[in-house]
Amino acid sequence: MSRKYTSFKEFYPFYLSQHSNKTCRLLHVIGTTILLAVLFTAIYHRRPMLLLLIPIVGYGFAWVGHFFFEKNKPATFTYPLWSLASDFKMYFQVVSGTLALDTSKDANGIT
Repeated sequence: MSRKYTSFKEFYPFYLSQHSNKTCRLLHVIGTTILLAVLFTAIYHRRPMLLLLIPIVGYGFAWVGHFFFEKNKPATFTYPLWSLASDFKMYFQVVSGTLALDTSKDANGIT
């Protein structure tokens, strides 16, 4: 990752390219879903200690996807905030059906 990104708009296509493996994307979606469930549960039940699980759940699923399936270094190590924003953007695109889990469905992974 030698290129320096200066905007989120230019970073996001790179982020998607680092998530081209179907299993990696699925693990991101699973992790983000559990993360949101933990967040809402902690808020609803007023259990702030549950918030300690968020990085474990969020990064745990994502890093398994990268290290074992995508076989690359997570972009969050270099671009932590844009990677977090990109994860949520990718998540909502996948769950809304505007982005395929399987990148072979179209030319660039975007429907």
